[in-house]
Amino acid sequence: MFALFNTVLYQPIFNVFVFLYNFIPGHDVGLVILAITILVRLVLYPLTGSSIKAQRSMQELQPKMEAIKKEFAADKQKQTQAIMELYKTNKVNPLTSCLPMLIQLPILIALYMVLQDGLASKDLAKSLYSFVSNPGAINQISLSVFNMAKPNYVLAVLAGAAQYFQAKTLSRKNPPREAGAGSKDEAMMSMMNKQMLYFMPVMTVVIGFSLPAGLTLYWFFSTLLMVLQQLWQFKKPKINGNIIEGEVIK
Repeated sequence: MFALFNTVLYQPIFNVFVFLYNFIPGHDVGLVILAITILVRLVLYPLTGSSIKAQRSMQELQPKMEAIKKEFAADKQKQTQAIMELYKTNKVNPLTSCLPMLIQLPILIALYMVLQDGLASKDLAKSLYSFVSNPGAINQISLSVFNMAKPNYVLAVLAGAAQYFQAKTLSRKNPPREAGAGSKDEAMMSMMNKQMLYFMPVMTVVIGFSLPAGLTLYWFFSTLLMVLQQLWQFKKPKINGNIIEGEVIK
């Protein structure tokens, strides 16, 4: 399994890293990580777009889901069937929103190995492809300040702030509802969503304190690009049948 991981992910990322390091003027590892982040985001762009669309659709379906939960409060099986039918009718797959994160996880592990061990190796040649030049050694200091192989608290906080902004951008304010049946469930759900809004950024900061700064920088850049994609997709007009934002297509 490790040999497969090494062949499919670690070695390609390591070689792309070294290739970019040789190519980018100044040989700054921070710029290399930015370039790698952009490349990964371009590869994942269609999948990320589908994920954002699915999350947005699920938010818009939330009032209908809450109505279903109230209607079938005493029958969980019918409640589940009705929600699944709602997803099917609106062509929404909840699992789609998780795919980009699941795919990024092995990439993060491979990049961690590259930053922690690969670039510090005295024998880079053993992991390099024949067409990638051996720079001899990698200077892991970026902007003459940040050591990309060691944790950096500033970058960890920036990554957490970017994570919060990304979650805030994706979330939408729902209009207040009148108290009544199911209001306790709605209040609890709202409270859980609010907790998650703060929980993930805090966890990003805490974990970032112990990770190489290069990995934290990658997460920071990746989250910013995710925010830009979200903002762009949210500005796109939604098409419902023959209507775009209330205007009939002729």
